Amino acid sequence: MLHSFQVLIAVALGGAIGAAARHLTSRAFVHLLGTGFPWGTLTVNVLGSFLMGVLIEVAALRLNLSLEWRAFLTVGVLGGFTTFSSFALDAVTLYERGELGLALSSSIGSVVMTIQALFAGLVLMRAVLT
Repeated sequence: MLHSFQVLIAVALGGAIGAAARHLTSRAFVHLLGTGFPWGTLTVNVLGSFLMGVLIEVAALRLNLSLEWRAFLTVGVLGGFTTFSSFALDAVTLYERGELGLALSSSIGSVVMTIQALFAGLVLMRAVLT
């Protein structure tokens, strides 16, 4: 039971860090590029997926991370940083504003680019670490 509590605390702490980083990233993109397209959400989803690929390969090939550290980094930090709930909200907001093309571009871009980014992270770490 104690072990499960330690994992829960690790996820909660990591989630707070990831959510704060997501918020700061999204605000920076709004400041730089405005609110016409959800660049911040797209960026955190692509970057977070890439980092997940990197982390999974590094953890598998080089590190001997405890369950708590794996939970902290993957479910916590990266789970809090990448957010498909924000992605869904952005898509619906664009749709409700009558911006169907932007809603589709954001949705398709997020799905395709995040999967590509995760593969890129895996491939990069396999090349670097093997």
